Amino acid sequence: MFEAFTKASVWLGEKTGVEGAMGYAVVVLLAVVGHHYMNHLDTKRMEEAAAAAKARNAEKEQEEEKEPPRNFTLAQLSYFDGKIDGKTDEAKPIYLSLNGIVFDATKGREFYGPSGPYEMFAGHECGVALAKMSFDAEYVDDLAGCANLNFGEKNVLDEWIGQFTHFKPYPIVGRLVTNDMLPSPDRVVPLEEIAKNDGTGAVPEGYAAAPIYLGAGGKVFDVSFGGIGFYGAGGGYNRFAGKDASRALAKMSFEPADTENPDISNLTEKEREVLNDWVKTFEEKKLYPIVGRLP
Repeated sequence: MFEAFTKASVWLGEKTGVEGAMGYAVVVLLAVVGHHYMNHLDTKRMEEAAAAAKARNAEKEQEEEKEPPRNFTLAQLSYFDGKIDGKTDEAKPIYLSLNGIVFDATKGREFYGPSGPYEMFAGHECGVALAKMSFDAEYVDDLAGCANLNFGEKNVLDEWIGQFTHFKPYPIVGRLVTNDMLPSPDRVVPLEEIAKNDGTGAVPEGYAAAPIYLGAGGKVFDVSFGGIGFYGAGGGYNRFAGKDASRALAKMSFEPADTENPDISNLTEKEREVLNDWVKTFEEKKLYPIVGRLP
């Protein structure tokens, strides 16, 4: 090998008239190869940096577009079980609650999604079950039971919450408000109380957001349970917050003469049908809790 290199070096020297030409050629070749390799590395680094920047921007945009923390009923929470949505044919997000704190555990789909080891907790309150390290159904959706855990179980629950909050981390999307924490749906709510609950008041204990009362069709709904983007500050229907909006909804009107007037005695048949559709949507699709009845 060395002898062949020597002969080639002599031959190249005779041809070029430069002594040691082979050595120069090798140096030049190595320089070219090295330059090409470094350019390749620089290009790769630039592409990786650009991809990372794009991912950061996408994550930032996603955070900016996220809904503010909201209140959940158990019925609303149950939708977020990670299964395929029959209407969209897409996998639903995975939400679960620990001691009333609702986390978005979608990125833990392999654990909490269909066929995952903890799939039974998706769409449910599971604080007691995790604290007891139990898969018994009796411990699922038992928010009140979190207050009755023993010292060791409470520590286990706190560890789970710490993992979800800081180690995973899973975003907190709201709070679970069980039926016993809600006002009675049979009570009559004065218009003055409805007006005070327009989303700008104090946040009750156990809630993620201040209530937003909206009257429609004789019922009072709390639309802070998923409707903050519509009825909260800056929302397109914010002018209905804290009001009996029956007339305005029936007439599909933003006029003050309708938004400030609860009288529905002179609605047409068609307008009454529109109002009934709104009420049906609130009850069956949005699952907004009924917190009372209009006077």
